[in-house]
Amino acid sequence: MRLGGPVFVDASDPDRYCASARADGYGAIFCPIEPGASDSAVKDLLQAVAKYDLVIAETGAWSNPISPDPVERKNAVDKCKASLALAERVGARCCVNIAGSCGSKWDGPDARDLTRQTFDLIVQSVRDIVDAVRPTRTFYALETMPWMYPDSPDSYLDLIKAIDRPGVAVHLDPVNLVNSPTRFFNNGQLIRECFAKLGPMIKSCHGKDIALRPHLTVHLDEVRPGTGSLNYGLFLTLIEGLGPDTPLMLEHLPNPEEYGLARDFVRAKAGEIGVTLR
Repeated sequence: MRLGGPVFVDASDPDRYCASARADGYGAIFCPIEPGASDSAVKDLLQAVAKYDLVIAETGAWSNPISPDPVERKNAVDKCKASLALAERVGARCCVNIAGSCGSKWDGPDARDLTRQTFDLIVQSVRDIVDAVRPTRTFYALETMPWMYPDSPDSYLDLIKAIDRPGVAVHLDPVNLVNSPTRFFNNGQLIRECFAKLGPMIKSCHGKDIALRPHLTVHLDEVRPGTGSLNYGLFLTLIEGLGPDTPLMLEHLPNPEEYGLARDFVRAKAGEIGVTLR
């Protein structure tokens, strides 16, 4: 498998950027160029990626393509199409976004988000995005979330079946699925279910951790890998089973030092259980 994360150098020099990724102990990167990049910029990036034996894990299309505001919704859909087109140009494993929210916060909870009407709206928006690009070597993927679809392996399968497009795959963030004490204490079972049901459709994963705080009512906090209770040994083993280039991307940490600690934990855990990080 591949471990990756943010690289804290100027992305305008792809050779330096990719060399820094390798120096940081990474075998995968987030795409460092934006939609609309020139052909020469794409060529330079791909040459550096090949030189340093890296995988471009994902492009990010972070936006709200089902926003109730028509202007925000159009801008978001346009961004998703452009980001998916970029993923296709650079050969990223996927373009990732959340499904979006019917509420005022693009990634926040809203009572309407877990309804059949919104499920159908997500299907329509994803079809629109994928049909505009028609990717052949990458995929559009929705990140799993705690309070919007897909919020479980089964709801992800239902979405994929309903969308019915070959250019759609899976992005897995198991921490985002831990939305109750039951799932927290049984997160190994949840991880197994994700891989059993979604398996080869998983193109990229996010690496975080989760902690349950001992005060009422229920407080679940995203924390640095190694400081929570996610079953990382199982998680890494199952990622490796998907193939040697499947990425695990570290995210949401405040500074390079924290990323270094997360990287060192994942590397130590991988060595402990015999998982090879490329």
